[in-house]
Amino acid sequence: MSKIHYKSAEEIELIRLSSILLAKTHGEIAKVIAPGIKTIELDKLAETFIRDNGGIPSFLNYGGFPYSLCISLNNQVVHGFPGTYALKEGDLVSVDCGVTLNKYVGDSAFTYAIGEVSDEIKKLMRVTRECLDLGIEKAVVGNRIGDIGYAVQEHAEKNGFGVVKELVGHGVGLKLHEKPEVPNYGRRGSGIKLEEGMVIAIEPMINAGRAGVKFWDDGWTVSTVDGKASAHYEHTVAVKKGKADILTSFEYVDNVLSEKVN
Repeated sequence: MSKIHYKSAEEIELIRLSSILLAKTHGEIAKVIAPGIKTIELDKLAETFIRDNGGIPSFLNYGGFPYSLCISLNNQVVHGFPGTYALKEGDLVSVDCGVTLNKYVGDSAFTYAIGEVSDEIKKLMRVTRECLDLGIEKAVVGNRIGDIGYAVQEHAEKNGFGVVKELVGHGVGLKLHEKPEVPNYGRRGSGIKLEEGMVIAIEPMINAGRAGVKFWDDGWTVSTVDGKASAHYEHTVAVKKGKADILTSFEYVDNVLSEKVN
């Protein structure tokens, strides 16, 4: 069984550089995501932007995955394939991306509403992002993995939503997926102790309805078992004393989206 790779301060700074490029990539996606654009066009844009800035798309050919982005629509939870589908008003789209720069990986996901969506979808998006923030608050030295999962689960379930249990967050660094696993559910005070040098991807996957999921025959796509919508937000985070260090950022996305509204 592989061990946790504790990162030095220098390694964390290298992951931060990957994560900044990743955050900017999400910002480029936010500029163009709109009704009428095909999801494969988002994929090509992301790959070009990453490569033009000296990075490598971490997802492309990872375990045979054939794209740079996972684009999951509506009732798809994660690992959806980009394709010829043109986005339309009312769609919910989660975009997950990884960037490798100087051999180190950053991993982050953001969920977009295309045009006007229902109040229930708006609530799902808000609560899922809040779940991410609450999980990150617990990613400090001395806490345990279960404290992160409990914070996510408790907030999602009290709002009437289902927490996906078959898929989890993970360590990240020289590889896209490292130890430890970071579930979005759990008991306070359970699991391994969080220590300085851990870098983890916290990624709540929250369903509007039941928690259950089904796996598609393509070997990748995962969707909700009841056909209801799912949202997904993810940050790469360094565990620190007192307060976690968030290495990825939604700043570029939020700035673009706020400009679109104004």
